Amino acid sequence: MDALVTGATGPLGREVAARLQDGGHRVRRMSRRGAGPGGVRGDLATGRDLPQALAGAEVVVHAATGIRAREHWEVDVAGTRRLVQAVDRDRLRHLVYVSIVGVDRIPWGYYHAKYAAEQVLLASGLPVTLLRLTQFHDFVDQMLATARRGPLLPVPMGWQLQPVDVADAAAHTAEVAVGPPAGGVVEFGGPEELTAAEVARTWAAAREPGAHVVATPVPGRLSAAVRDGGALPTRGARGRRTYAEHLRA
Repeated sequence: MDALVTGATGPLGREVAARLQDGGHRVRRMSRRGAGPGGVRGDLATGRDLPQALAGAEVVVHAATGIRAREHWEVDVAGTRRLVQAVDRDRLRHLVYVSIVGVDRIPWGYYHAKYAAEQVLLASGLPVTLLRLTQFHDFVDQMLATARRGPLLPVPMGWQLQPVDVADAAAHTAEVAVGPPAGGVVEFGGPEELTAAEVARTWAAAREPGAHVVATPVPGRLSAAVRDGGALPTRGARGRRTYAEHLRA
């Protein structure tokens, strides 16, 4: 099949494109600059070059997202509308939108934008699957490294997480993409439910043995939602690589 991956320069997009290509599919990797093998230009923020990039695509994996806060609505929501308008409806068999577990339950601006993009796709009449993933192991690493304050590593008390390895997520995304559209939400997470403190202690033991993890109460609706399991998948398949295995690798 002829597949196009948006956000193809990101960690997930690169892996998904490689998996699809290994499966024998013709893959175009869309980014603003269109660099690299199989690269095509397409700008979700402006709509520039989108029709040309999407022409003939039978499968679209929409993994692009706004990195900065000001880009979330322009790229994730308005950009998804532009994608819907530019897609080749006569050829398209399946559009997979990469979203996040909890976008419908956790009150955070970025999640609101992802959820709004989901609604754009559901209203589009296209054959879609909304694939919600949990947070990637590498993202958790970055957050913990940023949170460290000298010898202390403060983390929110009671937060429940289920981080997933990006390679596991990419393999599942590619598998979903070449299958039939779900017409709704599919969830995928890591193999373990962990508290933020458990994740932090595992990270500290592997990366910063001198760090002391301190679980700190965090007020607010967002924190309450994560404590109540808003970031945990309620159904769907699970990855295999644990967070500890990721750190050892």
